[in-house]
Formats: sequence, C-alpha cells, structure tokens
Amino acid sequence: MKSQKTIWWRYGMRVVVCVLILIFCAKASCAQTKNPYTGDAKIAKIGEYQFRANCAFCHGLGARGGGRGPDLTRTPKKHGDSDAEIFGTINNGVAGTAMPPNGATQQGVGMTEEEIWQVVTYIRSVEKKSDASKMGNASHGKELFYGSASCGTCHMVNGKGGRLGPDLTGAASARSTEYLTESLRQPSKRLAQGISEAMKEFSQEYETANVTAADGTKYQGVVLNEDAFTVQILDTRESVHSWEKSSLKAFEKTRQSLMPAYDEKVLPEKDLQDLLAFLAANVAGGGK
Repeated sequence: MKSQKTIWWRYGMRVVVCVLILIFCAKASCAQTKNPYTGDAKIAKIGEYQFRANCAFCHGLGARGGGRGPDLTRTPKKHGDSDAEIFGTINNGVAGTAMPPNGATQQGVGMTEEEIWQVVTYIRSVEKKSDASKMGNASHGKELFYGSASCGTCHMVNGKGGRLGPDLTGAASARSTEYLTESLRQPSKRLAQGISEAMKEFSQEYETANVTAADGTKYQGVVLNEDAFTVQILDTRESVHSWEKSSLKAFEKTRQSLMPAYDEKVLPEKDLQDLLAFLAANVAGGGK
C-alpha cells in the first residue's frame, strides 16, 4: 500500500505539470496577440525581405497590391486591422479565397512565427490611413457612380448596382489608387480581376465573349465558366447562357474590355477623384 507521503508527492507533481502547461499555453497565446517588434525599423527592413520573397507575387512590391492580392498599405483592411488580426490572416489564411495559410506547418510559403511578425512590422511601416474626404467629394462620386458615369449599370457597391463587372465594395481598400485609376482610364490594359468574390480574386478575369448560337443569334458578355466542352456567359443584360461549344457557330474571347475607357473628356480629373472618394468611403459591410 502506497504511503500518504508518496500520494501527495505525485499529486503535487501533477499540479506542477498542469501549471507549467498553462503557463506555456498562455505564453503561446500572448505571442499570437502582441507584436514583439512594434515600431522596430530594423525588423521592418527584415520584414520587407520576407515580404518580397513570400508575399509580393500576389500583393506587389511595396505591398501596394497586384492583380491577385489587395493593397496592404491601406486601412481599414477587409480581414482586420490589429497586429493580431493581420498575423492571423497570414498564418491561417482566409477560407474561401486565394489566401492560403502560411504558417510553418501550413500549405502556403511556410513562415515561422517570428517571420510572420517581421512581415506584420513591415506592413505597419508602409501603411497609410485612407481619408476619403481628402480624395474628393464622396457624395458627388456616388451621384456619378449611379448617374451620369453609369458605373452602377455594371458594378455593385454594398449590394446596389449591376453584376456584369466585379463588385467594387471595398475596392479602394483592396486596390491602390493607381490601379483603380488605370482601370477607369485604360480598362483593356489589364482586365479586371474579381476583388471580393470567393476564390475569384485569384483566377477570374473578366474576359469579353462574343458568341453566335446555332440559330444565328449573337450574344456578348463576360465568361463565367468554361471547360473543354462547354461555356457559360453573363450577357450585357445580365442573363446567364450556357452552351456546348460544338453547337455554336462562333465563339471568340477577346481581351478588349466591355467597359468603356473613361478618358479626361468623358471623366474629368475632379470627377475621377470624387468617384475614388466614393469607393474609399465604402468598405465591405459599410459605406454611405
């Protein structure tokens, strides 16, 4: 029979082990919520190298956004603005989008916790808070969007507008001002990619499709889905059509955007700034 002293000793050891586990878990949790390198310029520089190696392919050099990933110099960010939230986005990815989990044991680039914090510190060092009021008149921009500029015919903001082009809710926080300006002035130079649609911010381009059906009817729109045998398009009246390719008289895809070019004669610089201010004032889940 075990002595009472032995029993108490073993009980005490178990308590010690439990306490150590709790301390370890608490430290791990803290490491996930507080950036140990806040404001450290040297770490930010190291983070820039990490960013260029692991993130720039999608988010562009300087974190200003690319065709595949959003501009990370802007605030507010779609998936959270705190250091912990940015860390979580990098480490865990964003379900339903092209952003993979990038932690050391994940499917992405496999960064350590330290490397992720370095990247977070770099992003903070290049961040610029958005101020729609300094860009232009957001109220006038809204009038242009749904009025004379006819943007709302094809584009949606916070659930209002058309579906032929990409949803622009949160576009100003996801894309740089230069990217949006180029998309307006020269829409065919770089076909727009989906911004907020799940899994489309990586792959879908809004290619123009010209289709002649078996009965001679002609359709024009954007490609929604396509494989070796079938194609599905959304036409300019926002009707969806599907065909087997073998049944078509003609099917052509072109990189000439359906969106007209808004040059300075069509959209003066002041009106352009007002439109951008309207987009900047409308982030996912909010806006005016």
